[in-house]
Amino acid sequence: MKYRTLGKTGLKVSEISYGAWGIGGGMWQDSDDAEAMRALHKAADLGINFIDTALAYGDGHSERLIGKFLRERKERVYVATKIPPKNLLWPARKGSPVKEAFPNDYIIECTEKSLKNLGVGCLDVQQFHVWLDEWLNQGDWQDALQKLKQQGKIRTFGVSINDHSPETALELGKSGLVDTFQVIYNIFDQSPEEKLFPLCRERNIGVIVRVPFDEGSLTGKISPETTFPEKDWRNRYFHGDRKKQVWERVQRLQEMLNGEAKSLPELALRFCLSHPAVSTIIPGMRTANHVQTNAAVSDGRLLSNALRTELKRHVWQRNFY
Repeated sequence: MKYRTLGKTGLKVSEISYGAWGIGGGMWQDSDDAEAMRALHKAADLGINFIDTALAYGDGHSERLIGKFLRERKERVYVATKIPPKNLLWPARKGSPVKEAFPNDYIIECTEKSLKNLGVGCLDVQQFHVWLDEWLNQGDWQDALQKLKQQGKIRTFGVSINDHSPETALELGKSGLVDTFQVIYNIFDQSPEEKLFPLCRERNIGVIVRVPFDEGSLTGKISPETTFPEKDWRNRYFHGDRKKQVWERVQRLQEMLNGEAKSLPELALRFCLSHPAVSTIIPGMRTANHVQTNAAVSDGRLLSNALRTELKRHVWQRNFY
């Protein structure tokens, strides 16, 4: 496993890390706790030392599983979690005041819940689960974060940027108040390269890439015939003819597999790792097999400039969320 510095946090984190939304259950109807624990342990065995979760994942279930895992390991594993917006608006809506999403007391309350769920005394990265730049000088959220840092309950602060909207956090990045950004970045959505990534490199902000597989599209396993459990959220994400649209796009990508990447998942991960602004990638991994396959991509090989340029032709502007 290769490691990169997570911006100005100074943390040396595995470049392939653990996305823990799926193991929380809830919206993922095919999650399995026993397999989740096997996956977490396999991750640590392979050198993965950074886990991203959230209080909202399974109403704390993801955090509690990770807490159990942490008690069973001796090595240092860094954990990032997130505070859900109090008004439960994903993504954040323009014009909604920050006091409705992240008031002072609520920030502290959620942080205390996450600390208890995880069984730790301090969170390595505490994040807001949504963000709007218009909140920058509103409310008392900065006071709450400063208090938590002074109490030793959080080390650093980050933001999970709204879906497919990297431009909504640029002013926060310029402010110096944020240590990490979590952002959607994949072959289909390369928009962070335009403004966000240059800013992160300039300001030494850690970049946590989420959705590298576009919720499964870029694994090549979504076809028009694919089905999901009845109440699984992916039925909404891939509703109508979206599976057909995905399948057709992915077939074009299959033609690009060569010595640089032998499978679509490998191509998707190597694409993300090949940008110098990226600190780590957090693919969702609900099974030990997922962990084994994804971790194997961390071998130091990056995509050539020629292939990266060719992949720009596959940008697909749409928002399935």
